[in-house]
Amino acid sequence: MKKKKVQDVFMRPKSDRRMFPHIPDPSYQRTVRDRREELAANQKKSNKATAGYSPGQRFEGDFPVRIVCSSSRRFVFNGTCSDISQSGILVSLPAREGAEPQNANASDDARIERLKKAKEIKLFFRIPPGVLPEGMESSVKIGARFVRFFEKDNMLFAAFEFGIDLDEYCKRHKDRSSLMVSSLMLFGVTLMIFLMRLEGLVYFRFNRLLYLYSIITAIYILSRYLFGALYKPFPVDPDYTPGVTIIIPCFNEEEWIEKTIRCCLDQDYPMDKLEVIIVNDYSTDRSKQVIFDAIKNIYGKDDRYNIKNRVKYIERIENQGKREAMARGARHAKHDLLVFVDSDSFLAPDAIRHIVQPMKNEKIGGVSGRTDVANTYTNMVTKMQAVRYYIAFRVMKAAESYFDAVTCLSGPLACYRKSIVMENLDAWLNQKFLGQRATFGDDRSMTNFILKKHRTVYQDTAICSTIVPNTHKMLLKQQIRWKRSWLRESVIAAKFIWKKEPFMSLFFYMGFVMPILAPVVVLYNMVYFPIVYGIFPLTFLMGLVLLASMMSFAQMFFRKSNLWFYGFVFCFYYVFILLWQMPVAWFTFWKSTWGTRMTPSDVEAQNRKNRNAEQNGKAGDVTA
Repeated sequence: MKKKKVQDVFMRPKSDRRMFPHIPDPSYQRTVRDRREELAANQKKSNKATAGYSPGQRFEGDFPVRIVCSSSRRFVFNGTCSDISQSGILVSLPAREGAEPQNANASDDARIERLKKAKEIKLFFRIPPGVLPEGMESSVKIGARFVRFFEKDNMLFAAFEFGIDLDEYCKRHKDRSSLMVSSLMLFGVTLMIFLMRLEGLVYFRFNRLLYLYSIITAIYILSRYLFGALYKPFPVDPDYTPGVTIIIPCFNEEEWIEKTIRCCLDQDYPMDKLEVIIVNDYSTDRSKQVIFDAIKNIYGKDDRYNIKNRVKYIERIENQGKREAMARGARHAKHDLLVFVDSDSFLAPDAIRHIVQPMKNEKIGGVSGRTDVANTYTNMVTKMQAVRYYIAFRVMKAAESYFDAVTCLSGPLACYRKSIVMENLDAWLNQKFLGQRATFGDDRSMTNFILKKHRTVYQDTAICSTIVPNTHKMLLKQQIRWKRSWLRESVIAAKFIWKKEPFMSLFFYMGFVMPILAPVVVLYNMVYFPIVYGIFPLTFLMGLVLLASMMSFAQMFFRKSNLWFYGFVFCFYYVFILLWQMPVAWFTFWKSTWGTRMTPSDVEAQNRKNRNAEQNGKAGDVTA
């Protein structure tokens, strides 16, 4: 029986009547600021919780709202959220509430008058997970002002403006408690890890290798969180807008490619300094038609934005892999900076403006943006990945960026100097490892070429979101591919990373050795030690809980998200499932299949598997 496909859960941004609301208007008749953003703009406060969305971005909702009006009397209305933004909410009210059908209009008029004349309005609602960007889910009791009303489909809609924007409200009511709890927990966990390692020094003589490993692990993990906390993103210089070419390599991405193209075009960036190149690597699904339809639709809507001269489409006559597609785009780029974007990733409207800022420093050769999970609230698999992604970027990459040596400029959003890419292009395309051609891990590979002579950094304010695997099977296939490329590129980086800043080099080698030895250490503690000595591995499990606590409470500290618990889930999932892919990666590094999509290598592997199955079946028939 065929399994039912898992349906992803996404936030639902309200569509704008303008196709590209964030592109600066060349006629100067409007600005990119929405009228609902005025409150947040006047307060001059950052909206970290909006995850790259503008404060005026409205999101569709469907949750109950209680409206309490106070004047000479107190009136209560119950409604349902239609859409919500940082600065306001649209509520639908049943058109005939409290009245007979023939008196419906009178009832509506009475309610509108009460809203208009109310001296004070309070709104009570709970924002469910997934309606607004992660970290905004909470119970809200907020003052508001009635703005307008209208009728549609026998429903009365009332619009309200919040007294303060929701981000500021969360900071005052939810985030402070999250910050206090997470700070105390992180301090306690750090102290516990420190005390356990002191104990390790006492017993060091009994098992030098094991306790040395545990001490190195503790130093490495604690250092990542320390330097991650010290990290600061590069500030934005509004006058610094170098030319940028966005390159989107595409293979069999019919579901998401149109949204990716639109997000890349809809950037708050001078349009004469931004071009987009889509490279279709001989897709076998409807990607080509979807791209053509999207471009045709864009051309026909509005020519003020010079889309026709800023979008290029390149089609390859055979599939040669993502790396070749990226190189083809780089050769056709006309600007000095290249931004590579995966075909299932979606840029925030200010992503390009933010990711180019570090390039003011000529010594920097590449920049990684932050990648969030777009389908976070689908199920447990995506929720734990959301926590993992955030910590991997905000803590791990941020810690590397503190030393200007990020070891992987991630594929969903990364910026390079074109001159450096072209200088290393042939070596990158023809890369081999132990005689086998490298067919994936393109981002890590290019980062190594950049890192040899230049600096690489992380820009936390350059945000994109990407689609992650929503089943265990797809996640396992993705992770084994990542481990193979990590193993290959880490061996290569180990040859030159010692030339970098001493602390960075030391931490790199720690981070390289730990995952390779981890399966042996886990087997020793969880299997050998209990069987031989008959002692339950309580100390080892306690250490695992403490490391999981670091991830979870760091998520709570930085993002104020209710998903922090899934840091525990991911850590145990990693130790008992994902960790055992590492030995497999040691002995299968030559495999070129992706696993998560049917590339030619995957098709060939599947055909070979089918042929073997048929031959085995025939052999069984003969034996019978």
